[in-house]
Amino acid sequence: MASYKVTVATGDVEEAGTKNAISITLVGSRGESRKTTVSLLFLPGQEKSLSVDCGRDLGPIVLVRLHKWRLFLEDAWFCKDIRVTAPDGTLYRFPCYQWLEGVTTVEVREGSGKKLVDDELQILKEHRRRELAVRQEAFRWKNFAQGWPRCLNVGSILELDSNIQFSCVRAADFTGFLILQGATHFLSGFLLRSTSWDSLDEMRTIFSRTQGRNIGGCLLCPLPTT
Repeated sequence: MASYKVTVATGDVEEAGTKNAISITLVGSRGESRKTTVSLLFLPGQEKSLSVDCGRDLGPIVLVRLHKWRLFLEDAWFCKDIRVTAPDGTLYRFPCYQWLEGVTTVEVREGSGKKLVDDELQILKEHRRRELAVRQEAFRWKNFAQGWPRCLNVGSILELDSNIQFSCVRAADFTGFLILQGATHFLSGFLLRSTSWDSLDEMRTIFSRTQGRNIGGCLLCPLPTT
């Protein structure tokens, strides 16, 4: 008998918890465990620990499978990470940092930063192949117009997986930044300027006040007239 200590952590973000059932399967180089229930309730930032008992040593743990299914209503869950301590004391870490929605099973690879050439086990090669296929399906490109760069082949951002969309926190931060920038340019007399610049030095004076706070060159201002 081999007993593994498992800790599953929920992310500390808004609505990260769930009332859906979560279970886990450990996958090692010599076999895998039975599916074991972790919890029927997770709160944001909460960790749950459990023991997973196996009939034999599984060898190095290379993957964990997280299973989520509905009890009543759909309730998305944001998993932060999973930590597995083997009987010999070896600690395996599996960073997840993604939303699980609906009835689903997600495989998480150990966070050891291995490349394709490092995958000696067939199960890891298959995992990488499936992951690549999922990403190729999610990120399809189309031409918006002749001469324009390619864009994602979706009708709106709502069609994207929630893990690809802007989080509520990031969206709020971005909106707040735009409001701050707009107010800064308005108070500087820059936002509503209707005349041409007198010199490049005048432009540098305005931009130097917000230097270092601009994101990706996005400014709430018109281009200077000539």
